[in-house]
Amino acid sequence: MQGLRIVLDILGESTNELKQVREATDSYVRLVKGIANEKLHSSISIKVSSLGYVHDRSTCLQNVLAISKEASTRKVGFEIDMEGKSMVDFTLDAAKACQETGYPTTIAIQAYLDRSPNDLERLIERGVRVRVVKGAYVGDTEDFVEIQGRFKKLVRTIMESGQSFCIGTQDPELIVWSTVKLAEQSDLIEFGMLKGLSDVTKLEFLKNKWHVSEYVPFGSNKAAYEDRRRLYLRNLERLGLAPAP
Repeated sequence: MQGLRIVLDILGESTNELKQVREATDSYVRLVKGIANEKLHSSISIKVSSLGYVHDRSTCLQNVLAISKEASTRKVGFEIDMEGKSMVDFTLDAAKACQETGYPTTIAIQAYLDRSPNDLERLIERGVRVRVVKGAYVGDTEDFVEIQGRFKKLVRTIMESGQSFCIGTQDPELIVWSTVKLAEQSDLIEFGMLKGLSDVTKLEFLKNKWHVSEYVPFGSNKAAYEDRRRLYLRNLERLGLAPAP
């Protein structure tokens, strides 16, 4: 799809062997170089659990900074995904460290966590770009309607800051709400969507001059990601819902 920005993620989570951590770090650095050399309209997304969080947090932070430095030097977008609740503090600190060192960073904020409004305020103060998502792990609430409400409140907060941000959702209701609410600020927002879902919606967004990105994970270590995706679709089906077409 012409105009679609791609967010590439090398699958692999909870890596606890130093060799695998090094391989994951080196793979991201090579990916950044490849994107830059080929002049692709792409960024990268990392998870701290694949870069040494389980093995050694100091090493993990060094790896995150090394990748973000490479991305910044080569003008490739750098994003940090959010994982389970136990990793939130470290992940936020890593994003702030990247930003304060001069490496532009985007980080996911999960609507289903009670702490997210306070975290968002601090990220806005530091100029960290945010991707608002519902959350794909275990949060503080499982109530679908409540999470939608929390999502909207987070979006309103970012709107008031005047900073650019991303909305990561396939939820038809949130998509309609966002396009109406943000119509006059369309230059500040990007809709982030998953590969293989909502392709019709992506095309409509592009035709109407919205910014759109597609998350494209790849690699052999895909079990955890596929399990979360299946659970997401099952939960929607249980509620009598479906992703945007």
